[in-house]
Amino acid sequence: MAAKVYQPDQELETKVKKATERISENMHIVANEPSLAFYRLQEHVRKALPPMVEKRVEVLALQQQLLGRCYDVEYAVSAIKTMHGAGKSFENTLEFIKNAIFFKQQLKYEEQRRHKKDGNRDSVYKRLSAHIATLDHLPDEISDVVRETANRVESMMNHARYSTEVQKPN
Repeated sequence: MAAKVYQPDQELETKVKKATERISENMHIVANEPSLAFYRLQEHVRKALPPMVEKRVEVLALQQQLLGRCYDVEYAVSAIKTMHGAGKSFENTLEFIKNAIFFKQQLKYEEQRRHKKDGNRDSVYKRLSAHIATLDHLPDEISDVVRETANRVESMMNHARYSTEVQKPN
């Protein structure tokens, strides 16, 4: 027997070619089917969306912080501008303080001068209290009453003396 030689069958080859083309076309259709495309889009969105949302939240938080800091800077700048305009007020305050110190010194001088003038006269209270110590035979309540009375008499005399001094210059 003789070896069979393969002879291509034209009809068979065309049928095979048509079948492979149909399979290829079907695979192409299945691969590009709309539901499969939506599935792939959904998969992409599911993977890409959470990091994008996190970045958006982070950017919004940074924006809020930036707005707060901008407000702080604007407030500080306006405060500094206001301070530049407050120089006149500080000068007036300094002048008032100087005047107050001067008037206080004048009052202190007048008070010292008045005490020197009054100090030359013997105080009724001093004279009476010098004798009170020798009144040991009296009860303590009475010596306290005498001291209190002497103190009141002296304050009334000083008041009368001061009121007459004030009326004299007029």
